[in-house]
Amino acid sequence: MLLSFCIAMGRPNNEANFATGFCIMSADSNTFESVKAVILSAHKSTTSEEKVGFYNRWAENYDQDVAVLDYRAPSLAADCISSHFSSVREAAVVLDVACGTGLVAKHMKKLGFEHFVGVDGSEAMLGRARESGLYQDLKQCMLGEEPLPVRWGSFDVVVIVGALSAGQVPISIARHLCNATKPDGFICMTTRSNQDNLEYKAALDSELRKMEEEELWTCLEVTEVKDWERAVSEKEDGYISGVVYLYKKL
Repeated sequence: MLLSFCIAMGRPNNEANFATGFCIMSADSNTFESVKAVILSAHKSTTSEEKVGFYNRWAENYDQDVAVLDYRAPSLAADCISSHFSSVREAAVVLDVACGTGLVAKHMKKLGFEHFVGVDGSEAMLGRARESGLYQDLKQCMLGEEPLPVRWGSFDVVVIVGALSAGQVPISIARHLCNATKPDGFICMTTRSNQDNLEYKAALDSELRKMEEEELWTCLEVTEVKDWERAVSEKEDGYISGVVYLYKKL
């Protein structure tokens, strides 16, 4: 799921949504300029309950709205995993953390993966993921506040896309992702490397290196991507950059 400190909100389409402080974009107003304008007005911290409430309301239009942002992280992560995965894909079990509506699973399905377990904090997002028919199991969990509701060492691939960013999932989740993975399994993560996320990214990089020094996993690939998604900050133009990490558990 696309998660960032400056969460993308749309214009109000009814008074009830406006009163909550979160506005959901209507189907005919999700232009880039409308998305950008509201994001720029939403640079404030929120509680976990407020964030989940927003995503519950955003679920209906989520896929259309992130398409406006040309959000490429789900396909980039899927391609990265695919380029290194040499086992039988039809038999692999994938844990999709912060799965949202299922964008990562949709891309991985096209690449031959078939078995998915999804975890997300928003029940409405999980509902949309359930409608996709891609997941054999879906679990609700507040990432960083609750342990992952899965059995350790049981997944061939663990992937988290969009949730590793400032104000969202804590960096400590990386160890949980590793714990959930089978020996020789793959862990794929993404984060943004734009100006607003540089401090978080530096701390994440430090933790990932520390885990490698502890011989928990080995790094297979770190790919810097220039055109990650369309920039919405007044300090940036065009596209912001991002990173795909791929590790193999030892």
